[in-house]
Amino acid sequence: MNLTNVKAVARKEYYHLIRDFRSLYLAFFIPLFLILMFGYALSLDVDNVETIVVDYDNTPLSRDLIRKIDASPYFEVIRWLSNTRQLTEYIDSGKAKLGIVIPSGWTEDMRADRETPVQFILDGSDPNYAGISRGYVTAFVQDYNQHMLVDFINRQGQKQIKTPVEARIRIWFNEELESRYFIVPGIIAIIIMIVGALLTSLVIAREYENGTMETIRSLPIRAEEFLLGKAAPYFFIAMLDVFVAVLMGQVLFGTIIKSSFWLMVMASAIYLGVALSLGLLISSVAKSQQVANQLAILATYLPSILLSNFVFPVINMPKALQLITKIIPATYYIDIMNGLYLRGVGIQWLWKNYVVLAIMFVVIGSLNILALRKEGL
Repeated sequence: MNLTNVKAVARKEYYHLIRDFRSLYLAFFIPLFLILMFGYALSLDVDNVETIVVDYDNTPLSRDLIRKIDASPYFEVIRWLSNTRQLTEYIDSGKAKLGIVIPSGWTEDMRADRETPVQFILDGSDPNYAGISRGYVTAFVQDYNQHMLVDFINRQGQKQIKTPVEARIRIWFNEELESRYFIVPGIIAIIIMIVGALLTSLVIAREYENGTMETIRSLPIRAEEFLLGKAAPYFFIAMLDVFVAVLMGQVLFGTIIKSSFWLMVMASAIYLGVALSLGLLISSVAKSQQVANQLAILATYLPSILLSNFVFPVINMPKALQLITKIIPATYYIDIMNGLYLRGVGIQWLWKNYVVLAIMFVVIGSLNILALRKEGL
């Protein structure tokens, strides 16, 4: 391999980059925008569920129940309404996600040891949000019932009953259950795909559209030298974006790498190589910038978001889609980043993901070389 040829191609691509404002915009501003938007706007946490109350009983005991609900970090009582018609209007309009109806005579039934139902109405338009909220409601009611049972036993002068199973729950890796600690590593994978695949999907197609590919074929340059020179500027830009994302994640969101920083750099470099290879392969095959850009979005960007275990859990997908996720590079990179960021594990637990990414890089790179050689380079 002639490094002089690689350097010449890289210089040409560098000059094009600094002259093309749109490419610089995609390379720098879009990744920063994604970090801010995903970090602040995208949250998988469910708390402060907007709650409205219709209390037909209106007794100290019923008001105490609502105060305990409002004191929970998971619920926020925003309105006390006079009837269920108003409650229906609030939930229909989306102003509230949870409605509570306490029937008349509720306290009287409670003191008489009769069944005392309380109605909880959840907005199920978002199944994930409603499912988590239902879990909060169930846990609260169980805890409230346990306290009421203890009070009843104490009033009867009986010995307090202890439950046979005591759950001692301990959360590892993400003790505060903050979704931003999981989101930030995924953002880095998306950023690499944007800079690595979307931008490089245009570089060879641009040569075809400008008619300069014929000139390149006549030069004493090999396919691998041409590919390496084309990819080099984008590699350094993407790695710079990775370092900026890591720094912003630590400063803005408090996400830090619990394991080795250099393992993160190595994983990012290999994954970036895969992204660059994919973009160049699409560019070689498409020969049109518009078609290449659309193919890159469909083949790299969207799968990295939808099929990589980043936003949507793979375990909940149909079996066919679960098999497709095995060929998505972001699946392995995000697993590595979660291991480094959250679990704090080392190479002994993550080496398989590194190997898969390396194999993908070799295979896609080889396809790139074959595609260009067929074109006469």
